[in-house]
Amino acid sequence: MKVHTSSQYERNLSEVKENLVYLGALVEKAIHNAMKSLLDRDSDLARATVEGDRLIDCMDEEIEEKCITLLALRQPIARDLRFITTAIKINGHLERIGDMAVTIAERAIALNEEQQLKPYIDLPRMAEITEDMIRNSLDALIHDDVELANRVRREDDIIDKLNEQIFRELLTFIMEDPKTTHRALLIMQISKNLERISDHAKSIADMVVFMVTGQNVRHQYPGKPKDSELP
Repeated sequence: MKVHTSSQYERNLSEVKENLVYLGALVEKAIHNAMKSLLDRDSDLARATVEGDRLIDCMDEEIEEKCITLLALRQPIARDLRFITTAIKINGHLERIGDMAVTIAERAIALNEEQQLKPYIDLPRMAEITEDMIRNSLDALIHDDVELANRVRREDDIIDKLNEQIFRELLTFIMEDPKTTHRALLIMQISKNLERISDHAKSIADMVVFMVTGQNVRHQYPGKPKDSELP
């Protein structure tokens, strides 16, 4: 029978953390490349982003397997149990973010085939904020940083407002010229996917707060963003 030493156990926990950070970097890059493919009208980059989702799916499976193995073989308790169960949920959120980056890339391919409807101003801002939210939520996880997690939770409100602003603007385009409808709807879908990515990043931050403090804040409004946090 294989002996699982304490040092092995700690290494396995560290591997889960490192893999989550790596997966986070992958989905960040996927969002970045999907948006870059739209801004630069680079459909080859968009197709490469879609293809890159295979690696994200593989990492998702690997992390889940490691977590389940730790639960089965080590039967962790208290803080470690909270971390592993939280890691499984975060892993799922990151995988779904990867799927949304694929959707953005697919919409970019469709938009690149048509004349650009409008300058893309708010979409890049949304993408930049959501990428930061993913990175910061995982940093908060690694460093048990509740303050950083709460900052991520507040930033979700910024994304919601930008999404509403884009929706209203595009609705005006459609009302003034129905021929713009198809392009406007594609842009709306990109904006909506960025808003959903923000929701997933906020959920990760919610889990970090719970893991560190034991407080369930999923249904608690985190308050308005501070002036220093506005884009």
